[in-house]
Amino acid sequence: MAPRLQTRDRARDLRRAMTRSEVWLWQRIRDGAPRFRRQQPMGPYILDFYCAVAGLAVEVDGGVHRDEMQAEHDAARDLWLAEHGVKVMRVAAADVLADSDGVADRLRALAGQA
Repeated sequence: MAPRLQTRDRARDLRRAMTRSEVWLWQRIRDGAPRFRRQQPMGPYILDFYCAVAGLAVEVDGGVHRDEMQAEHDAARDLWLAEHGVKVMRVAAADVLADSDGVADRLRALAGQA
């Protein structure tokens, strides 16, 4: 199977298996403006959320992102995305669970500035 098809299939699977914090955030940003997409394939990566108008990727980071190897992967991914004109905003899953409305408001404001 071609890599692009594998990425799209994986994105579809991830949409069906979103984390609780991703679901809570998606419920708050899916119908607003600017428009966000969830589990959006981009090159070899799948972005948790993406606003094409703003070129903004939103990554919801859980505890696994504190792992050194994962942090290195995240840094390489962020660099690749930046080289392709995509800004990355990382939000802690705990912040989404504590104040999903506030996080959604910040994302919409940031995306609206583009």
